[in-house]
Amino acid sequence: MSRTRQLTLTAISAALLCVLAPLSIPIGPVPLSLATLVVMLIPYVLGTGKSLLAVALYLGLGAAGLPVFSGFSGGLAKLAGPTGGYLIGYLLLAFAAGFTLRWTKGRFWLTAAGLVAGNLLLYVAGTAWLMVSAGLALPAALAAGMLPFLPGDAVKIIVAAKFGPLLAKVKGTPSCTKGSR
Repeated sequence: MSRTRQLTLTAISAALLCVLAPLSIPIGPVPLSLATLVVMLIPYVLGTGKSLLAVALYLGLGAAGLPVFSGFSGGLAKLAGPTGGYLIGYLLLAFAAGFTLRWTKGRFWLTAAGLVAGNLLLYVAGTAWLMVSAGLALPAALAAGMLPFLPGDAVKIIVAAKFGPLLAKVKGTPSCTKGSR
């Protein structure tokens, strides 16, 4: 893939995240959004490195104050607040998804297992920060920041593992079939 195409797809991926992540449903201190699905799908098009760049760009735009986080919010205060660990966890999810795709070559169950692992990393980062920032004990943080999201994230994992390879083929990218970085 040409450098220009890579940069364009990286920018489009960050823009897609900026458009879909603010659309959220508040269900407690951590809202429900499509951001995790987008983060799981980006590596199918970009591979690991450029996926991390797209997510970092999204986080940078939000940290700068653009309203790209859930509920059309932004700023450093959002990163320091109760959902900040989940936002940073997107980087872990993108890395795990990209790494998984490189080795599973799009095989559904192996890819789904890798996406589960990536989501677990996101939950660890997010729950740990939720505990610190909101002063919650582990059971309360899990109840507020993880348990309500498990069914929806399971659906997102299935969607990403099933339709991600199609997205890669439509875009003509080799990220899940030839081990590109």
